[in-house]
Amino acid sequence: MIVLYAVIAIAAVLSLIIWLKVEPVIALVVGSLFLGLAGGVGLTGTLDAIAVGFGDIMAEVGLLIGFGVLVGSLLYAMGALQKLVALLLRVLGTRRLPYAMSAALTTLFPSIYVDVQLVLASPLARSAAPELGRNGLPLLAGSLTSGILVGYVFVIPGLGTLSIAGLLDIPLGTMLLFGLVVGPLTAVLTTYAFKLLLATGIWNPERDEDASPALLEAERAAAEEEDADLRTPPLGVSLLPILVPLAMIAFGAIADAAGFDSPATRFVGNAVFALFVGLLGAYLLARRSLGRERTDEAVGRGLSTTGQILLITGVGGSLGAVIGATDLADVLGDLFSAESGAPVVVTILLAWLIAALLHFAIGSISVAAIAAAGIITPILGTLDVAPVVVGLAIGAGALFALQVNSNFFWMFQSLLGITTSGALKALTLVTAMASVIALPIIIVLGFLVPA
Repeated sequence: MIVLYAVIAIAAVLSLIIWLKVEPVIALVVGSLFLGLAGGVGLTGTLDAIAVGFGDIMAEVGLLIGFGVLVGSLLYAMGALQKLVALLLRVLGTRRLPYAMSAALTTLFPSIYVDVQLVLASPLARSAAPELGRNGLPLLAGSLTSGILVGYVFVIPGLGTLSIAGLLDIPLGTMLLFGLVVGPLTAVLTTYAFKLLLATGIWNPERDEDASPALLEAERAAAEEEDADLRTPPLGVSLLPILVPLAMIAFGAIADAAGFDSPATRFVGNAVFALFVGLLGAYLLARRSLGRERTDEAVGRGLSTTGQILLITGVGGSLGAVIGATDLADVLGDLFSAESGAPVVVTILLAWLIAALLHFAIGSISVAAIAAAGIITPILGTLDVAPVVVGLAIGAGALFALQVNSNFFWMFQSLLGITTSGALKALTLVTAMASVIALPIIIVLGFLVPA
């Protein structure tokens, strides 16, 4: 019966989000309450599980998410992303730009919220597209898709990655090292595969491109204001608030793996401390270059974004705690450990499939990743696959086929000046390709990384 109750709970969550347009936080709490009460956890036990699950995940990633969002907001205000793309265009030329852009967005900018990355990068992609010929716009649009969203689910401090790592209790140094392997490789391979697909003629500019008058007018206005640039730090300095924390976290992970860790190395490599150092650096740079008023505005924008992200991540932890308090964990454990010729492959594919189905139904990468991680967390210790590999599989699944039930889809369409059919190709198809391309890489890691 517990499986039936779980199916009803998940169906109720999906129905509330998709058809009744209820906020995911409320829908997940309703589903958790139903599952706990129907599953025999009891009134008090269910409420305790929801509260404890929320608190546990906040202890894991609450500060990390808050610091990461604030760093991203300050980098946005200082124009770091625009400067990097301009440098790549100048140094590498237009032909290599799609690959360089997808790799850079995946590796360096996951701390900037995906909507903000899209707003910043879309004008740059549109301005460079004519240099690449007939397929320039779709190729750069696909490059943005793979760069922004692959980084979101694979690379620290991407918010999807932080949530998955927190729910599965994966050390962030470990997630960072493996994410830096899987993320950029997936993004670049996806961009290349999409370029090959475009060469077959799937893109029709007359049918797939349609820039609105408002977009064209905004581009003209931006071109006129281009000379009125603000005094902002050089690119190398602007990127330090990202590069220094990543180096600190990586140093801590390497020290631990090499066996020379100490209280000092653990302190330096602590993810909370590392991201705080990044936040402090970004804040001081912004105060010096932008002034107090614009810096406070950037921090305010970051704080307003943080609350929603923290709530939905915490409630994902609540769902996992409720599942752990029922017998469902045992049932899921039996499912994942079913006899097979390739148990590692089966486990990775099941984790991927759960996240992919949730994302396709809900339309939110983060909600799908958090819900999938919450479902799998209670039986993680029984699996013969390393938690970091399971986390990467969940991230890949949550990336699958972002489509019309996501607000990002419609932002993507309007900001890049393409039609719905164009967005289905450059966004939905590309995220499906990236999700599938990542799978073989993750499966190989599943065999190489000890459980």
